[in-house]
Amino acid sequence: MTAPVSRSAASAGTSVLDPPIFDPGAFRLDDEQAAIIATARELGQTVFAGRAAAYDRDATFPTENYRDMHRAGLLGIAIPRKHGGLGASYQTYALAAAEIGRYCGATALTWNMHVCSTLWSGPLADDLDMDTTTRAEHERRRAVHYKRIVDDGAIYSQPFSEGGAAAAGGVAFGTEARPVKGGWIVNGKKIFASLSGHADYYGALCTELAEGEKASRRNTLYLAISAKADGVSVVGDWDPLGMRGTVSRTLLFKDAFVPEDAALMPRGVYFQAAMRWPHMFLTLSPSYVGLAQGAYDFTVRYLRGEMPGTPPVKRRMYPTKQIAVAQMQIKLEQIKAIWFQAITEACANPTKEQVLRAYAAQYSAMEGANEIATLAIRTCGGQAMLKSLALERIYRDSRCGSLMLPWTAELCLDRIGREALYETGETDD
Repeated sequence: MTAPVSRSAASAGTSVLDPPIFDPGAFRLDDEQAAIIATARELGQTVFAGRAAAYDRDATFPTENYRDMHRAGLLGIAIPRKHGGLGASYQTYALAAAEIGRYCGATALTWNMHVCSTLWSGPLADDLDMDTTTRAEHERRRAVHYKRIVDDGAIYSQPFSEGGAAAAGGVAFGTEARPVKGGWIVNGKKIFASLSGHADYYGALCTELAEGEKASRRNTLYLAISAKADGVSVVGDWDPLGMRGTVSRTLLFKDAFVPEDAALMPRGVYFQAAMRWPHMFLTLSPSYVGLAQGAYDFTVRYLRGEMPGTPPVKRRMYPTKQIAVAQMQIKLEQIKAIWFQAITEACANPTKEQVLRAYAAQYSAMEGANEIATLAIRTCGGQAMLKSLALERIYRDSRCGSLMLPWTAELCLDRIGREALYETGETDD
């Protein structure tokens, strides 16, 4: 299936589309991949970029962008073709998400939370072990979720953080799901819950806890909880430094009944995925690869006197500006190289080297995006501080990347250092 392009460059008043971040020829992408990624890039440049400032200023969710993504088929990017989706691979999704992040970081980051509900339950789950009965039941259940997305444009979120070590994989999730006839009763709280108040279903990670049992990460459930269910509420304000359009308020579950068919993964499969498919936690990074490219694009246009909203004054002839652009280009290519390798080799049961590279790619993208944006502001000068121009927003959005669980910058460093020096089970005793 080829992805439809929802709006042509000519109709949006744009004569030339930006070149792709990852050229299909240079990075050996096939025609189908290139078409899906081009759809994302065209929507980003011709539609999302023009709306981004308003979503950021008002800290409002990009609802209109999601309607456009539904029309373009992008809400179902990772849904298998037999269920009406585009059937994109992990790599293809990541490259498309980077293109959207280039123009609107908040849209890309929230789209990730939506897509993961289909990516994890789709191609990722297909790589994991299930008996025949369990797999058939999973196939039946996920078809229900996929139909909502493809037909109705339903939006799924992925509330993860709880303020403790659970989101980093250290302990069981505090949000509890107690088995009852026909489903579960869920109680708990998720903080920084992106899309809160705007998603139709919250793909919440919960600990299944029968009477008398002790909480265990092995009993993690991945449940799609309807936003309309009794006991589901959204509380608190949302006025952060960056990624303001994600609207990541606090989500509460109080005796919320969740039917059995709401399971996005069968019992035990999420824990299996977390152990065997670690690249599932790398999917926040595409937004920041896109932001890094966006900061670089802005700087080149600004120094060439081609930035809309600014006088057509060229500043490219100064050696200090040229050196800064060279430094930005080098940093950007370093990020792209390690990140592309990491998303390309994502699979079940990766080698130790591949896992370490995934951590390094996450760290490079999350920290490197802000390093490039910081250099861009210094190079472009005073006008770069103005909220009327995109670079100021890119700088704030990119600063948030190193804080993102489950693989924060600090956790990546800790795991790289420890796992490089110790083999599994090895101690100093």
